[in-house]
Amino acid sequence: MRTRTVILLFIITFFSTKLSAQQLTWTVSTEGKAWEQSKTKLEKSAGVTPILKIEGDESIVTFKAWGTCFNERGWDALNMLPRNQQESILSDLFSPEGDLRFTMGRFSMNANDYARDWYSCDEVSGDFELKYFNIDRDKTTLIPFIKAAQQYNPELTFWISPWSPPSWMKINHYYSVVSNADFNELNPKLDYLLFEDNEKTYDGLFPGKLAVNDYFIQDPRYLQTYANYFCKFIDAYAEEGIPVTQVMFQNEAWSYTPYPGCAWTPEGIIRFNAEYLAPTLKEQHPEVDLYLGTINTNHFEVIDKVLSDRRMPETIKGLGFQWEGGQILPRLREKYPNYKYVQTESECGWGSFDWGAAEHTFNLINHYLGNGCDEYTFWNAILADDGVSGWGWKQNALIRVDSKEKIASLTPEYFAVKHYTQFLTPGSKVLAFKNGKEDKLPVMVVKNTEGKYVVFAGNYTEENKEVTVQLGEQYLNVSLLPHSLNTFELR
Repeated sequence: MRTRTVILLFIITFFSTKLSAQQLTWTVSTEGKAWEQSKTKLEKSAGVTPILKIEGDESIVTFKAWGTCFNERGWDALNMLPRNQQESILSDLFSPEGDLRFTMGRFSMNANDYARDWYSCDEVSGDFELKYFNIDRDKTTLIPFIKAAQQYNPELTFWISPWSPPSWMKINHYYSVVSNADFNELNPKLDYLLFEDNEKTYDGLFPGKLAVNDYFIQDPRYLQTYANYFCKFIDAYAEEGIPVTQVMFQNEAWSYTPYPGCAWTPEGIIRFNAEYLAPTLKEQHPEVDLYLGTINTNHFEVIDKVLSDRRMPETIKGLGFQWEGGQILPRLREKYPNYKYVQTESECGWGSFDWGAAEHTFNLINHYLGNGCDEYTFWNAILADDGVSGWGWKQNALIRVDSKEKIASLTPEYFAVKHYTQFLTPGSKVLAFKNGKEDKLPVMVVKNTEGKYVVFAGNYTEENKEVTVQLGEQYLNVSLLPHSLNTFELR
């Protein structure tokens, strides 16, 4: 009996010691010192009041995919580099063993603001049979870019959205929504079409004024041709070995742009999606999911009006959010819990390429995944010099190319992304999060596909912060460096 007791005590002591000594790999990045790794361990008691507690197995969402966008100016930037650097970058972005491990790509149907110039796949006015439709332009830019990525991950999936329909399908007969003497040739008189004499404005909301007209011609013949156009585009890319699995009808319908864009009203959105695009996709491409997006407005009442139409549950599978749209994501998800939710474009900043951009992106990921998005798409992975768009907007990228020296550098934002993508793999469950809006201490806990905890934590303050995260009956007690990004992976 005594022997049994000794053995039992030994087992209890052994497992208690093992439990208390569970180790984690701690990866920390600060400005100028990225990706430093050390070891820490879980403890039996809390150092300070836990900032986040995990006490059960409930989860917010099962994560599906990280992705990025394929744009012409990104392809041009990549091709400024020697071949060996190009291959190294593509491997880091898309290889399952690389740094960022993207498994999903987004690209534009027709030109966007990071195209070399404006174009569409059919600019023959009145071509309702789409006889002259082609992707010849894409075969020289986007398709080589995508195929280069597929060399490192043949299982990449893709989704699409247009910035602008062909110009002849729009009421102003031009790619852009509004005129700009420096960047387009649109007649300024046509700007009147956007608001007419409507003077109603909305303080604190984006946009401050809402369009009163659909810029896509609301004639059945045009609407059906455009739905067919989507399907021809999907067919053409399938022939190139590039599968499109998801479609969104319009990029940022609430950005009234001097670059390619298209304004839509709620009535026009419902009409096109419910009566034309969804039925046509169902008939010609039932394997392709239709999502409502990309939503970049915080006018809750506008999106609610679309979703409250009785046909929408049979029309769309989910919703996609970016920019101001992220502000109404929690409220929409609460009211419409049966849809899938995805993030569609990480915010690109103003060409600063600095540590502030890294913190901003780290926080965005926390917000979108914590509020139930199962996909996250980054914008330009690579740009040259100041990252200037086709209409003069300087934007950030994960990799920056010096066009004179032919050298690429990893930006701070690259490491912010790596902090998540290296450890939060598809199939992981997002368990809980705390945003950093008030105290500048965003935290998220996930359980990876091996059933082990991973903790993501940022400290955007000027001083060290003592932080405790409760993981079941144990505690992660750490001191986070000022302006640091941190990942803790249980081993």
